[in-house]
Amino acid sequence: MREQSTWLPRKVVIVGAGAVGSTFAYALAMSGVADEIVLLDNNTDLAKGQALDLSHGQPFYPPVQIRVGTTEDFATAQLVVITAGTKQKPGESRLSLLQRNAQIVREIVGEVVRQNASGVLLIVTNPVDVLTYVAWQKAGWARTRVIGSGTVLDSARFRYLLSRHCNVDTQNVHAYVLGEHGDSEVPAWSMTHIAGVPIMHHCPKCNQCGDWKATHKKIAEEVRDSAYHIIGYKGATNFAVGLALVRIASAILRNQHSVLTVSAVLDGEYGLRNVALGVPCVLGQQGIERILTASLSQDEQTALEKSAATLRRAIESIQVT
Repeated sequence: MREQSTWLPRKVVIVGAGAVGSTFAYALAMSGVADEIVLLDNNTDLAKGQALDLSHGQPFYPPVQIRVGTTEDFATAQLVVITAGTKQKPGESRLSLLQRNAQIVREIVGEVVRQNASGVLLIVTNPVDVLTYVAWQKAGWARTRVIGSGTVLDSARFRYLLSRHCNVDTQNVHAYVLGEHGDSEVPAWSMTHIAGVPIMHHCPKCNQCGDWKATHKKIAEEVRDSAYHIIGYKGATNFAVGLALVRIASAILRNQHSVLTVSAVLDGEYGLRNVALGVPCVLGQQGIERILTASLSQDEQTALEKSAATLRRAIESIQVT
């Protein structure tokens, strides 16, 4: 007689039911990637309202259970996503959020560990790279199981702006932003190509660029400053980051082995240690399967090292416990 296997639902626990957490929950429900979405928030009424509102859309998207949960749900989650934290104010850098959000993340991670969670921990709260490192230190887990949303959104913005400028479908633009999800981020032009054509070969021959070096600089600045513009206009970013989180969740829940620039704790990759930042990683059901080390230009390597130094100073400015 064949032994029956135990079926485990693709369960995602989202800690924080505010703008980012609720938008992610909505996009995740629409995607059909998760079987169960659990919302947690210190404001229980907010979590209840978001779960109820989302549940009323059940007739319009794939079957999924959406509910308010407790910390006990950490134990059986494949993915725990932390979006909880104080909001970034207009004109405020992500790093200035550090002291306010570090303690929040530590407390949540401490409870995740107490529940003997066996899934992957995804940090979204800003400054995400520093808090990914804080979460990893607090959890005491393998670095492959604690990741941050990193520069997945920045890379998407990079691809969008390049596609708009070059008048090419974003699906045919491959580009990555490395380093900090913030002011010291590094657009990796040496890794950028359009349908296999390196961007440095494409641009000099393209009639749309004019001064293509100046155009590259302008695009890089627009990618870097995108969040500040959006926060200035409407107070928060939520739609694009929600979709970026669905992409990360899909890679993990579906074991897709996707390459995404999540924030990873480095141990010698790119010559860096004692820091977490965005680099290309292969993601599967256990988290990071491997970190891809690309051959960067000397300028890019130098910029990445400066980005790491900025983040390391921020890490050292708080007591990591």
